[in-house]
Amino acid sequence: MLDRLLDEPTFTFEAITASGFGAVEAAVFAYGLSLGGRRGARTALANFWRRVSHASMFAVDRAGLLRSILEQSIDIEQIRDERCPVKLGVLAVNARTDAVKMFSGEQLSINAIVAAATVPFISAPVEIDGDIYWGDGELSQLPPPRSPKAGHRLVIAGRPSLFVAPCPDRSVAATQCATKCAPVHTIFDSQYRAGAAFFVRPWIDWGELTGMRDRGRQRAADWLAAGPLRTDETAAMNCERRYT
Repeated sequence: MLDRLLDEPTFTFEAITASGFGAVEAAVFAYGLSLGGRRGARTALANFWRRVSHASMFAVDRAGLLRSILEQSIDIEQIRDERCPVKLGVLAVNARTDAVKMFSGEQLSINAIVAAATVPFISAPVEIDGDIYWGDGELSQLPPPRSPKAGHRLVIAGRPSLFVAPCPDRSVAATQCATKCAPVHTIFDSQYRAGAAFFVRPWIDWGELTGMRDRGRQRAADWLAAGPLRTDETAAMNCERRYT
């Protein structure tokens, strides 16, 4: 979906909060954007998926495959840098307490991204600073953002959720509005777990990967065709990739 949104010249991406396998895609996207703008982001995503397909044919250590590919695909310091055009946060779940934690800024690491993409009970949790984490972080469990700068908020989700329901009271006095009344848009994709599942299989076909990309592009194209945004203004997007 991000690949299709890159085609829209009026879109600017200010921040991405990602959970599940979306954390991996978001990290690669942010890294590519910081190096080469929109073309750099698209190239980084394509190169990442080619590495996934190629490495899967020879990998013996499936648990370490994603980490190895990420280390080849991104420079975490580049994403942490204040000059990075996209502020990235990834969500992971404490495997002992079930508490959701956001890793961003100096806390953002390869381990945190891998943890966010780790399928609970199928793969072992990832140790970070003495605690263990895995994926399936719920955005709705986090405190609401304060004074978001973005004019619009996009949530990419697997199913509808109360978290993305329209705010019933758009007045300034509303205190229970999870988005502080920023316009919220949602793209639903029932195949939202497809990326993570690849890493528990013995081989990943390039055709499957391009099919997943094309399906995501079509979902985003359908959303854009519905005219969710005014065409005469730039949409600064806070994009949230969530897996529920």
